[in-house]
Amino acid sequence: MGTPLTQGRTADAVLAEELQDPEFRAYWERTALGRAVALRLVRYRAEHGLTQGQLARRLDMKQPQIARLETGESSPKVETLVRLANELGVEFLIDVRPASRQPGWASPEARDAEVVEEVQTAGGGHLLVAAS
Repeated sequence: MGTPLTQGRTADAVLAEELQDPEFRAYWERTALGRAVALRLVRYRAEHGLTQGQLARRLDMKQPQIARLETGESSPKVETLVRLANELGVEFLIDVRPASRQPGWASPEARDAEVVEEVQTAGGGHLLVAAS
């Protein structure tokens, strides 16, 4: 038999199905920022050939703090985002707004940023996180 992914279904198809469950959807929305930051940190480490310990020293943090950030299970504090931006030279753009309103700033692409996470909330809102 096999798992859904081995039966020819894509990860996006599995995710779309899972998002039908209100409990999972709430978790997915709640962890969107954390996942986006985690993806950017992992990519930064890979681009620079760093271990979690080396990155932690560069950020004046402990390795377990980096490991927690890279799980994406919780949203980092604004102070942590500021530290990452200042020390690593990355930029985070966070847009949280009702679905009926267009962004008030230039698109991430216009700012040379990549959309890392974009979520339409069950309540009709919008969360977009981009990083460069």
